[in-house]
This record gives sequence, structure tokens and C-alpha cells, in this order.
Amino acid sequence: MFELFGFHVLCLLVLRQVACQSKDELHLSGPLEDKTFSVQEGRPGLLYLYRFTTAPPITSLRLTGDTDGIIKISTEEGILYLNGSLDWETRNVHRLQLEGLDVNGKLVKGPYSIIINVEDINDNPPEFDLQKYHGVVRQRSRPGKPFIRVSASDRDDPSTPNAQLIYYILRQIPKHHEEILFQINNITGEISTNSAGALYLNPLEQSVYNLIVAVYDMGGQSVNSFSSSADVVITVKENLWKNPPPVKITENSTQLHPICIPECQVQWNEPDAKYEILRRDQSLPKIPFVVAENGTICVTKPLDREENDTYVFLVAAKDQEGDMLARPVTVTVTVEDINDNPPVCDKALTKFEVQENEGIGNYIGTLKASDRDQKDTANSFLTYSIVDQNPKVPQDEMFRIELVTGVVRLFRTALKKKVASNYTLKVNVTDKLFHTFCDVQINVIDINDQIPIFEKSDYGFLSLPEDKPVGTIILEIQATDADEPFTGSSEIVYKIEKGDPNGTFSIATDRKTNRGFVRINKVLDFETAPVYELTIRAVNPEPLVAGVQYNSSSVAYFRVNVTDVDEAPVFFKDPFIVDKFENLTVGSLVTVATAFDPEGAQIRYHLINNNRNWLRINPINGSIYTIAPLDRETEKAYRVQVVATEQTKASRRSTAQLILNLKDVNDNPPILAKESVFFCHPLQGGETAKIEVSDPDERSFIHMFSYTLLGGNTVLENWDVSKPDGRHAYISPKNRNLEAQVYDIPIKINDNGRPPMEGTVNLRVNVCICTDENKCYREPVNPNPLPTVAMAVGILVAVLVVIGIILGLVFLHLKRKKEHELKAPQANAVSPAELTNLT
Repeated sequence: MFELFGFHVLCLLVLRQVACQSKDELHLSGPLEDKTFSVQEGRPGLLYLYRFTTAPPITSLRLTGDTDGIIKISTEEGILYLNGSLDWETRNVHRLQLEGLDVNGKLVKGPYSIIINVEDINDNPPEFDLQKYHGVVRQRSRPGKPFIRVSASDRDDPSTPNAQLIYYILRQIPKHHEEILFQINNITGEISTNSAGALYLNPLEQSVYNLIVAVYDMGGQSVNSFSSSADVVITVKENLWKNPPPVKITENSTQLHPICIPECQVQWNEPDAKYEILRRDQSLPKIPFVVAENGTICVTKPLDREENDTYVFLVAAKDQEGDMLARPVTVTVTVEDINDNPPVCDKALTKFEVQENEGIGNYIGTLKASDRDQKDTANSFLTYSIVDQNPKVPQDEMFRIELVTGVVRLFRTALKKKVASNYTLKVNVTDKLFHTFCDVQINVIDINDQIPIFEKSDYGFLSLPEDKPVGTIILEIQATDADEPFTGSSEIVYKIEKGDPNGTFSIATDRKTNRGFVRINKVLDFETAPVYELTIRAVNPEPLVAGVQYNSSSVAYFRVNVTDVDEAPVFFKDPFIVDKFENLTVGSLVTVATAFDPEGAQIRYHLINNNRNWLRINPINGSIYTIAPLDRETEKAYRVQVVATEQTKASRRSTAQLILNLKDVNDNPPILAKESVFFCHPLQGGETAKIEVSDPDERSFIHMFSYTLLGGNTVLENWDVSKPDGRHAYISPKNRNLEAQVYDIPIKINDNGRPPMEGTVNLRVNVCICTDENKCYREPVNPNPLPTVAMAVGILVAVLVVIGIILGLVFLHLKRKKEHELKAPQANAVSPAELTNLT
């Protein structure tokens, strides 16, 4: 009796389910015959399939075969139904037999074949064959040549996109360059180097790389696809490399220093070479490294990564005379970070929104977290896992977070806002040493089944002058949406659908009120577009549910009349940028800077800020010419303003900038950057001093300069100019017996340019007594000097000389006077005629 009651209850439930289904499904009935059905796996509850109609003598039906306790038939009503969900992975085809029985239970008709094909859904993530792969690649290997292959499988139907797999490289650790050095065949999973890898892979810089490889089902083309990841450890084998391998030193070492680094060693081809560390930039502080006699690099003190995370310096090999044997090699030392920072959630509470009709596997959001430890290392590599869900209805583990990316997806059943309006997830974020819990709140929002409706469909017309500023609000519009407030279903976005092909207007929405503000987005122009007839549509950012469409209620119209305004001239471009050589002939055309007036008025031109008076402009046509020689060394980029003025009563004007970039020509001879050098006296032989030269021209190649000593044989016998390194010139004394004094050495320097320029410079060479610090000694200045013996003798001699000169002059005067007196009597003895002549 109880079994009969249960049977009737079940029949009532089936009939009720039938009543709840669509009219089309209620017509799925017919006589006993072979039938085939298709059912999607995972559909919960009772599911009506078919109703078999019978006629006497058949009074009941019997179903046998692969029912799995789920496929049922009501024996008297003939309703074939499912009392649960099927699983494609368990059985993808159910084969059953249906028989018609009379009142005594004897077979009347049948058996008939009933086949139920189970349709697969994407409910299984792909899985790699291994969690960690190991591969080896050679330095400079050919790009595209596979050296390892990863493989994954998916339990879903391989004949559907659910099991169509595609591979990607998510991350490379470490990542020294802007691009990843490896590539993967998305279909086969074969990994090879790309062109960057062939160029940059170097086992001496990085011998092991770790690739995080992901596989996606559904061809990676759907937001509903699942993914898994695996590690690929790649070892790089070296070919030939002369520089020592880059080394890593953990910061804040507590060992006794100096510490030598055995794996970082330089070695010259021959024994007895001397090694020396050189700084690449002499302005940098002293490098905390030394090199031992055997070429091993040693660190002299504990390093601090926060102070400097990388040291790059040079090591030179020299012979016994101190000359370099070859070009220095480069040593790179990276200071390694220690894992002393836990992960940090980017937000105290991360919030996502999801519609209640979202399908399984759909993307919900991405949890963001960070780590202060060194980027792209294991110390800052984060993984994500969900440790708790609240509430756990309709079941636990409804969500899934991807291990590496932090992407949250719906994993199990469909959401219902009436069951739970929001969920809180506690996510464990770890860097393998520290971990942090991040909170995620998922709000279930209403589905978008209501469209926006404008308060009015026609907003009339508005007249605007064409000089109305960009950004001015010209109209406010309003539409409403009956969906849940402050969600993507009720948020309104206004779009200008027609009448504004160039984007002259834009519409911004106030998210709180859904009110739209129509703004001027570009400059209005009466001459180009005097009238705009705008069609505005209101839409939701969230897609509408199936069966609901936008209609005329979501459309409004608006007309804008643009009125004419007298506008200033408009330049065809601004700025005018011209490149000319600095030796451009005076009177040459530079450019033509023209403008037009929107109203068609005539325009005249003039220049302002023409500070050097290098240019002039034709006031009628805007042609600009040179009126003076140009000089790049005086001003590389000459900037002037071109003013265009309309010839009307308004005299409106516009200004554009002209930038004349002067290209260099070789028109300056080399000059001395430092006019003097010195050598310590006495000379020992072999001394040299660098001659520092500069050239005002842009393309100055010091290594191309040639030097010639002038001044005759004396200069050539005592001095020599050489260029031992091909770049810089050095002066050296030939004569070790030169006295301590200042020598002026004339030198002719030619820059060998096109055309060549040469000049004669005067280098002052001071041969001086030097101090212990190897600087010229200077005698101290004595404000109250006492005379020395030599000075006293000199003064006495000078006084005696002066007295002697004075006495000599006196004696000479007396002698001439006496001679004159002796001649006087002889004159008295002349004839009277001579006397007359004398008187």
C-alpha cells in the first residue's frame, strides 16, 4: 500500500513537471516506436523527455537497460523522464528497451530501442601530464626549433570545443629583457627560442629559466574556458663566452670580508698577467670589489640591495709594463633580495559583481595582490587559493580562482539572488614563505531585463555660436531604467547614434542619477557644418537578456543650429618645423607659413620675437627668407612667431611658431679645452700629458684630429706629440735636461672634416718643481721681505753705477767748457773783416 502511494506521488510530480514545461515540449508525444533523445549533462531535477501513447490491449510500459537509476518511465501514463542529472564522463550514451505489456504483464509490443545521447558541457579543467617539465637548450640555438614539448588532456568530449586545448606562456622567471625569450606552439605545446632568445640567451648571465605554461580549453576563445598551469625548467648550455658569468650575492652577508667568488674568475691566455678593476664611469663611487692575482673577483664588504642592486665593472689584463693586453671584460654582480616581505592585498575588500544568470565557468573578476620583494623572482611570485566561502549555499566551492593569475570564475551551479545576494571568499595569497588572506565580496545582481526609457523623445533645437568653448554643456537629458539601481543593468550610457560623424559632441553620464550631459567635444565650425540633427540612444553596459531588445523608447532627438562668428585666421599647421644647414646663403627661402581666414578676408603677415634678425617675411604671401648669416653654435633651434592678421576692421590675428633647426657644417677649428699642462722637474723620461681639445661643431671626432708641432727646430728637438690610442693626443718632452720654466708650444690641429678646419693653438707647458702631492710648487708670498746679501750687493752696485754716471757727466761738461775757453783767444786774432763778420 505504501509503495503504491509513493508511486502515485512520483507520477504527480512528473505530471506537475510536465505542466510547468513549455507548450512545444508538451506536444512531444507519440506511439511506441524506436526513439533517440539528446540530453545535456548536469541538468538538475525532474526533466520531461517524451510521452508514449498506447492503446488496448497495452495497459502498461516497461523500461529496461542503462537507466543508471535516473531514467524513468511512468508505466501507466507513458511519460519518459529523468529523475536526476546525467554525466557524460560516466556514460555518454544510454541504451534502453521499451516494452508494451497487457493487464497480465505479458509482452504485447516491443521491445523498442530507446537511445539517450548525453551532450557534454565544459565542466572539467585541462590537466598537464606533468606538473614540472625539464628541458635543455643551447645558446644561440635556431629560433623556432623545438627542444621540449608539454602535453595536457581534458576529460570533456574531444569532439567538441570543450576539450580543444591551446597553450600559452604566462610568465618567464627571471625576465631580464622587455620580451620573453621563448615561444610555444599553441596547438602542439612545442617550446622553442624566439629571435630574442637566440640573441640574448646566455648561460653565463642566466643558466636556468622557469616558464609558467598555461593550457586553456575551448580553444582559449571563451571567457568560460578553464585553465591549468605547469612549470617548465629550462637549462641553458653555453657555447663560447669570454666574459665571466654574472654572479649573484645575497645582500647583508654576515661572513668575514673580503669574500672571493670562485665562480667569477677572469683568466688571460698567458701566465704572469696582472689584473686591475676599472670603473666604467669615473664619477661613480668606489666599487666594493677587488681582483686577486689568480683573477678571482672578491667582494670587500657586505652589499645592500636597496642601495644598489647591480654592479657592472670592467677587469683589465695588463703586462709587466702596465700596458693593456686586450679590451677589458665586463663583470656583472647582482645583489639578491631575501624574502622578507609578505604579500599585500591591493584592496582591503575586493568587490565583484555578477549577474544571477551567469553560466558556469564565466569570468567574475581578478584579485590583485603584490609583494615588495624583488620583482619577477620567487620571492615575489604569488599564488592564489580559496580557503573559505560564506555562505555555503546552495553548495560549497561554487567559485574557483586560478592559481597564478588570481582570476575568479563561477565553478559549479548557477547563482540565484533570492538564495544569496552576496558571497564572501577568503583567499590565501602566498609567496611560498609568507602568506596573506585577502577578502573578496561577490555581489549577485539582477539580470538586465529592462531597457532605458527617455523622459521625452524630442529635445527640440538649440542655436550655438561657432566660438562656443569646447567642454560647454549645452543640454541635459534623462532616461530611467527599472532594473536594480546602481548595477550594470540599470546604469545608462548615452550614445550619439546619428548626425555627428566627426564626434563634435560627447555625452557624459552622472552614475548616481543617470542624467546625461551633452558637451561640445570639438570646435564648432559654421562653414563646415551649420546644422546637426542628433539621434541619441540610451543603452546599458550589461547585455540584455535573451528576448529583450531596445526600441524607440530608448531613442531621443535633438537639433543644433550653429551660427556664424567672425573668426581669426587659421594656420595650415602649427608649428612650422624646418631643418636647414647653418651655411644657408643669405636671401634663401626658408619656408612658406600661410594661413586662411574662414570668412575669406585678406591676410598680412609679420614676425615677432625675431631676436637675432636672421629672418624676414613677405607680408603678402608668408614666404620667409634669411637676411643674415646663420650660426648653429650661437643657437641650434631658432624660434620665431609668425603673426597672421585679417585685413578687416576687427583685425583679428593668429600666431604660429616657426622652429628653424640648424644643421651643423664644419666651420670651426679645434681649440684647447685646457690651455696648460705641467711636468715635474727634474724630468725622468717617459712623461706624457694629455692635450685636451674641443670643437664647437656638432660632429666632432677627436680621434680624427691630426696634430703638427710648430715653432722651428728648438720645439721639434725638445718636444713630441703622439696619439698612442688613436683618440687622444699626448705631449711629452724629448730632452730630459729642460730647465724649470714655462714653455709656449705652438701646435697646429686639423679636424679633417668636410671641409677641413685647422687652427693654431698655444699650449703652455710648465716644467716646475713639484710637491709631494705631485703638484707644481709655488713659493709663499712674503708681505714684509728682508733684503738678502745678494740684494744688498745689487743695491750697492746700482748706487755706485749711478754715482759714476753723474761724475762722468760732470767731468765731460768741465772738459768741453775748457776747450771752449781755449778757442776764444784765437778768435780775437782774426782780421778786422772777420771780426766784422763775427760781430
